[in-house]
Amino acid sequence: MKNDVLEYEKHGMTITIRLAKMEDATTLGRLRAILDGETDHFDRVYGENVLTEEECKAMIEACTSPENLLLVAEAEGRTVGYLRAQGSQLRKLAHRVEFGVGVSKKYWGYSIGKSLIIKLLRWADEKQIHKVMLQVLETNVTAIQLYEKLGFKKEGLLIEDKKHGDTYHHTIIMGRVKQEGEALRFPSL
Repeated sequence: MKNDVLEYEKHGMTITIRLAKMEDATTLGRLRAILDGETDHFDRVYGENVLTEEECKAMIEACTSPENLLLVAEAEGRTVGYLRAQGSQLRKLAHRVEFGVGVSKKYWGYSIGKSLIIKLLRWADEKQIHKVMLQVLETNVTAIQLYEKLGFKKEGLLIEDKKHGDTYHHTIIMGRVKQEGEALRFPSL
């Protein structure tokens, strides 16, 4: 990936976005567990499906293949966010990747999620990936607005896809398709 590190300052804090390394395995596992407890927007609840350090290492290793990407965001000397994109080696699916992103609640408002996605889109453009897609819970209005600002469009709806307590929620499928000859433009951080 060209220019592997993205560094910027927001509200007096320096944020670094970079490729994940094996040394990140412990902190990634912890961060993922923390994020599950900070929001209802993920598939898991706190304490469910916690990844071990070895499982995180395997995830990082899998993301070294050309069709996958794993980014981490750092602030104040700690890992505060991540983005994982998975593609396919199958010819009929090799033109697309699907991603998930998470940022610790303490660091919301620092453009970290946006920066992670911009880094993903630049990577996808370099790899000539035609489509970047995601799934987002209908109640995650802030995220949906961000995705739309970054060029994602709503493509579909999974009815009553997630259950929180006694309430069912829809999941929105969103995608960003690169048009032929399109030069990708990225908003400022």
